Amino acid sequence: MGEFKTFIARGNVMDMAVGVIIGGAFGKISTSLVNDVIMPLISVLTGGVDFSNWKIVLKAAVAGADGGIDPTTEVAIKYGSFLATILDFLIIAFAVFLMIKTINGFHDKLKKQEEAPAEEPAPPEPSNEEKLLTEIRDLLKEK
Repeated sequence: MGEFKTFIARGNVMDMAVGVIIGGAFGKISTSLVNDVIMPLISVLTGGVDFSNWKIVLKAAVAGADGGIDPTTEVAIKYGSFLATILDFLIIAFAVFLMIKTINGFHDKLKKQEEAPAEEPAPPEPSNEEKLLTEIRDLLKEK
């Protein structure tokens, strides 16, 4: 039990939990974007066909005892819904890609700042005594 408490207390587990919660919320946002914004636009471009209702019917719905059609008896491959789910996935994947790219850009900037060599200060200007001693040395070398 102690090991479990240590595992839970680590920051990585908490970060992962926050990521899962935010990911779930973002998934709802992207699903709404696909179903409520993008799919109607695609439907308009395809001549008003409801994209989510695109399907291949394998077995048509049959009439119930009351004479009405029971839609639950229909067997169909709903490829329109499948395409909407793929589009949803691509939007989420693109958003994650942009997020990771941005974070990596920040990491690269920080790494460059840390690795940049500190500029060495310019040597101090020699004092008048040092200049005079240098001139004397140079004169003695000439002799």
